[in-house]
Amino acid sequence: MSERSSHYRRWLEEKEQEWEQRCRCCGACCGALEDPCEQLAFSETGAAFCRVYSRRFDEEHKTLSGQPVTCVPVRSKLHTSWPGDEMCGYKRRADQCSSGI
Repeated sequence: MSERSSHYRRWLEEKEQEWEQRCRCCGACCGALEDPCEQLAFSETGAAFCRVYSRRFDEEHKTLSGQPVTCVPVRSKLHTSWPGDEMCGYKRRADQCSSGI
């Protein structure tokens, strides 16, 4: 791997960590306020988390009512609306960026 490739890979990893830190663990993007994904769980402190996070894109999941749902990258949802999206740290950051804040 070239030095340039190594630098780019490190930069991507840093950006991924930065992005992941924006999550407020509210669960809204996973349907917490409507028909949640069967993989959505909550810690003792109330923070939402995905039971299969590292492999969430590898398979289709179901909601608690049995409806099929495919986990999509949050960037695909940022410019849409869903119940509870006002709590989303990703969406708030995207709104700030688009409004020039």
